[in-house]
Amino acid sequence: MTRLPISPAASALLRALVARSRADRHRILLTDVQSTDWQSLTFSGERHHLALRVTGRDSDEVAERMCAGLEDVEFSIPGLVVADIGMVGTARRCLDGATELVIEALTIASD
Repeated sequence: MTRLPISPAASALLRALVARSRADRHRILLTDVQSTDWQSLTFSGERHHLALRVTGRDSDEVAERMCAGLEDVEFSIPGLVVADIGMVGTARRCLDGATELVIEALTIASD
C-alpha cells in the first residue's frame, strides 16, 4: 500500500470530515491530496484539494452527511481555522456503489 504525503493540516481536516460523516474511517479512502502554502499580509496557511472515495451501499448517504452545509460548518481543529471549504462539483456514484467527491479548503494557522 502506498501512502500519500499529507500535511498535518490536511490530515486534521480529513479527520474532521470523517467525523462529520459518522462512518467508519476505513470506508472513506483518500485517493489524492494536494496542499500548497498560502499567505496574505496577516495570515499564513494552506490550500487543500482532497479527493475522496466513500465505499459501501450507503456511500451516497455518507457523502451527503459529510458535505451537507459544509460551507457553514465551524470546525474545531486545534491550531487551525478553516477559512473556506466546499465540495468541487457534485459527488459521483460509481458502478461499484462507491461515491467519489472532491473537497477544497483553506486552513489558516490560528497561533
